[in-house]
Amino acid sequence: MAFFHGFIIVWLSLTAIPFGCLGSYDYEKISSVQKQKALFVFGDSLFDPGNNNYINTTTQFQANWWPYGESFFNPPSGRFSDGRLISDFIAEFAELPLIPSYFAICKDQFVHGVNFASGGAGCLAESYRGFVIDLKTQLKYFKKVVKDLKKKFGEKKSKRLLSNAVYMFSAGTNDYNNFNATYPKEEYAKMVIGNLTYVLKGIYQEGGRKFAFLNLGPFGCAPGSRALNFQRGNKSGNCIEEMNTLAKIHNSALPKMLKHLEQQLPGFKYSLFDFFKVATERIDNPSKYGFKTSKIACCGTGPFRGIYSCGGKRQVKEYELCKNVKDYIFFDSGHLTEVAYQQAAELMWNGTMDVTEPYNLNSFFNLPA
Repeated sequence: MAFFHGFIIVWLSLTAIPFGCLGSYDYEKISSVQKQKALFVFGDSLFDPGNNNYINTTTQFQANWWPYGESFFNPPSGRFSDGRLISDFIAEFAELPLIPSYFAICKDQFVHGVNFASGGAGCLAESYRGFVIDLKTQLKYFKKVVKDLKKKFGEKKSKRLLSNAVYMFSAGTNDYNNFNATYPKEEYAKMVIGNLTYVLKGIYQEGGRKFAFLNLGPFGCAPGSRALNFQRGNKSGNCIEEMNTLAKIHNSALPKMLKHLEQQLPGFKYSLFDFFKVATERIDNPSKYGFKTSKIACCGTGPFRGIYSCGGKRQVKEYELCKNVKDYIFFDSGHLTEVAYQQAAELMWNGTMDVTEPYNLNSFFNLPA
């Protein structure tokens, strides 16, 4: 997941619902495709709007039941939070509708973009293979969307839409949750970054030019990590610093890769949001940002409510639910609340260079391709 994931998983094969029901849209109502803003979203549970509802997976990788979505969605959408995600707020700030999941685009027009994110997904196909839609498979789905855009609008109009669009990513945490200790940490990070680079180049080849990223959050400080540390004998439930070290190694390599692509690929532009810094500030000083606690999840059980049981649909059925979700940074063992996501999205949209660079998304959306 975005910060932390559960432990025991039974392997299954992933079966995706076939793509190909785009013909029902009334494209004639779209007045000016060339000037159309669009947001294409890739990644993991930080951004998943419910794609995992449509695949053959386990409840470990789903969140389409109460109390997920309780603050905004009725019925629950499959988002791993009590409400909207960062990607939802960014769409709102850009005056776009909520971006539909890839498997739901039959129900909505998709010229505003498509969300391909899948809870549990990583840059590496090996990360929870068979349960999630990994980043390279998300790229394949994107290419199918591009093909259909070209059929409907023609090469010139679709190229303009794709070059003006913003491509937003949250990916990597699940790869490090599955860290293979046979590799040196830096070498493993190169593999993760390498797969991400492959996907970015694939989108670039289809016409994408504007890319937005979150670096990895301090997933060693999630309630699930604190609970694991508690179970290991650390009764204070401190952060697991080995996990945060992996995030820091990744976060050091990511901007170097982006700067290299900027030099290598004509027209490639990026916006990088320091999610690690923003989340750490709130975890260390929750009251400063309007929260009462950063250690305990709103929904779950066990130490710090850090056992991944919210809603009682997973392996552990017992769970508790807080009275006021707005007091909490974390909704479950590894995912933030809507309020916390909104704060992050506002900084990603209008933040200064100390948290988002070289562009914030407000300026990025209006930047000519």
